[in-house]
Amino acid sequence: MDDQTRFEEERLIAACRQGDTTAYGTLVRRYQDRLHHALYRFLQDTDDALDVVQEAFLSAYLALGDFKGGARFYTWLYRIAMNHAIDLRRRQASARRGGTVDAQARMPPDHRQGPDQTAMRRDTAEMLHRALGKLSPEHRLALILKDIEGMSYEEMAEVLAVPIGTVRSRLHRARLELKDILTQASPLLLEEGP
Repeated sequence: MDDQTRFEEERLIAACRQGDTTAYGTLVRRYQDRLHHALYRFLQDTDDALDVVQEAFLSAYLALGDFKGGARFYTWLYRIAMNHAIDLRRRQASARRGGTVDAQARMPPDHRQGPDQTAMRRDTAEMLHRALGKLSPEHRLALILKDIEGMSYEEMAEVLAVPIGTVRSRLHRARLELKDILTQASPLLLEEGP
């Protein structure tokens, strides 16, 4: 984050703390799509991701006085959101014991591409989506934070509340596990290349 963006974020947070809800609306608009995409990849359900985004923004707003400013606002918000997502998964696991839940969400189409490209993108996204779903939550989250969100190891350690060595270990294991899953799903996939 450059200095100007950081300054703007600090200004918005200060305004929020003084009761300016429009400043918080600006933060919401800045981060809601990014947060939703990350949560969708973790939860694998669009509606669940939207619910958690709303819960996270509400929780962050209510706890804004606790934000120290040492980390980026998004990193802090992301940690709040992931805590809500993990809680949701626990509640769903408890509910599933009494019945089955089938929630298969689909990614929206990209209308800028032709039909063949859109179909290939959708097939690849579905295969990756299923493969991510087979990973443990720890490994899935590590991949999402690093490879999709582009967070640094330091940011990941802060979000996950673990040492950097643990982050590196989880990420390494997650990539190996994902590679094995994808190889089993389609052995030719890794041989074909671009």
